[in-house]
Amino acid sequence: MRALRSRHDREIFRLAVPALGALAAQPAYVLADTAIVGHLGKAQLAALGVAATVLGVVGVFNFLQYGTTAQVARASGAGEDETARRLGAQALWLSLGLGFPFAVLVAVLAGPIVSLVGAEGRSAEYAETYLRIVAIGIPSAFVALGGQGFLRGVGDLRAPLVVLVAANLLNVVLVVVLVYGFDLGIRGSAWGTAVAQTCMGLTLTVLVLRRIGAGRADAVPALARRLLSVGKFLLVRTASLIAAFILAGAVASRAGDPTIGAFQIGFQLWLLLALVLDAIAIAGQIIVGRALGAGSREEAYEAGRRMVVLSVALGCVFTLVLLALIDLVPRAFTSDADVLGEARTAWWFLAAMQPIAGAVFALDGILIGAGDGPYLALSMAIAFVAAGGVLVATLVYGWGGAGVWSALTVLVVVRFALMWARFRTRRWLVTGWS
Repeated sequence: MRALRSRHDREIFRLAVPALGALAAQPAYVLADTAIVGHLGKAQLAALGVAATVLGVVGVFNFLQYGTTAQVARASGAGEDETARRLGAQALWLSLGLGFPFAVLVAVLAGPIVSLVGAEGRSAEYAETYLRIVAIGIPSAFVALGGQGFLRGVGDLRAPLVVLVAANLLNVVLVVVLVYGFDLGIRGSAWGTAVAQTCMGLTLTVLVLRRIGAGRADAVPALARRLLSVGKFLLVRTASLIAAFILAGAVASRAGDPTIGAFQIGFQLWLLLALVLDAIAIAGQIIVGRALGAGSREEAYEAGRRMVVLSVALGCVFTLVLLALIDLVPRAFTSDADVLGEARTAWWFLAAMQPIAGAVFALDGILIGAGDGPYLALSMAIAFVAAGGVLVATLVYGWGGAGVWSALTVLVVVRFALMWARFRTRRWLVTGWS
């Protein structure tokens, strides 16, 4: 029985459980809006889909969260508490510095952006209106990323969870009241989301400022540059990952409606399962960063190895569940025979990759916690090229859905191979703060 347990388990689960709650709360904004706006009409629902696609770019900036968590945890482990607090302020300044320009671009270029995505007619008008209003809340959404990153770095995962859940509840109430009570239509949905995001950002800012204390909210260029030096590599990593999914969706759409329909079903389920696996990755960022900051290489390595084992075991559970539900879950999304046929093909790939995906998520969190940004960026870029090659071949030779999911499997397998090789070398075990 001892082989099934580890002294690291308690700490991993203590951090992963609230992280999972916060991760699950984040997509609830779009889900709530979709459920409410969907009853207004096809044009409004299509507009919301276009807007969600555009706003999904915010995910590229998640280095504000992950990079901050790792650096704050490392500083705390090294006993650099003053530095850790000041990093919290730098995360807020960087978030505002990136969030405001992005919001301005979305508001000013809403029309051209919507046209670029491909919306037309009333859907385009609604999407443009939605983006211009919701842009008000974008800076706060960025601040929420940096604020969560700092609080997680100091080991406080409960506060971000409470704030995110409260913001989602506020969003639902506001959208329902504004859309139906005041008959504002999709404008009401946008205003509700903008206000909820603003409240979320302000609340997290207050929590961070309380943590760092008086006199530590000023900008410190050297620390800001440190966050950016890690962040630029995480930016490449995230952008490459998103690009792979966008390219996969584009190839699936060219294979026909049944293929893209099945792809959407499989991809949404993949995202759902990824939330659980990413919670362990966040625990990895904190535990590894703290251990390396304290100079404990063996502690970091053993905790990392345990997280890989737990993530792979969880991935195996997902595989068994997916295989057991292969004839049930797809029917909850569609009754079309062609889509169901394509979904069954995708299902085998989705189920098979889960254990490997579990290892990938854990290793990702471990290397982020270690500040091994250059290798993360390089390995993700290589995996993207490998998957892209399969996607191009799928497009040329007409491999359809099987080709698309083969490409995504290649993406996961190549990432695993490269990151596991890095993990085994122990070169990422760089200790101390400086």
